[in-house]
Amino acid sequence: MSQTAVQETHAERTGLEDLFVRYSPGAVRLAYLMTGDPDLAQDISQEAFVRVAGRFRHLRWPDAFDAYLRKTVVNLCTSHFRHEKVHRDFIRREAPRTELTSEVPDIAIRDELRQALRLLPVRQRAAVVFRYYEDLSEEQMAGALNCSVPAARSLLSRGMKTLRETIEGEER
Repeated sequence: MSQTAVQETHAERTGLEDLFVRYSPGAVRLAYLMTGDPDLAQDISQEAFVRVAGRFRHLRWPDAFDAYLRKTVVNLCTSHFRHEKVHRDFIRREAPRTELTSEVPDIAIRDELRQALRLLPVRQRAAVVFRYYEDLSEEQMAGALNCSVPAARSLLSRGMKTLRETIEGEER
């Protein structure tokens, strides 16, 4: 390997390390808020980073690495929940019917909100997380969700309405 190739490999590794240190914590937080599972959030954020970093040279706007990473995290979360739903449907069809026991809900408001957030459809959940946790503008939120600004507003509005109804319903 030539000296130039070694220097380029080292510079690329240093650049990737910098990107990982800078953007990985945000990706983990986003994945955790989307999934509610810290281990799954780690897995999804690492997978998203590998996918985006692997295409780094081919990104249209390399300066928007964080936006690409957020979008990839949301897509992987969506894919996870889609696969999980297929799995649950299969189990439901194949397993004998049993009575489900409801767990006593945790009285902490944070846990109640987190639970209500998990009940939202994935795109509504993503809109709420992007807007109120990631503090993205409507345009950034729409970009991350790959939809128009009015569609993003609609997802956010429906998600917030469902959250309010869910939380108010639990208080009764």
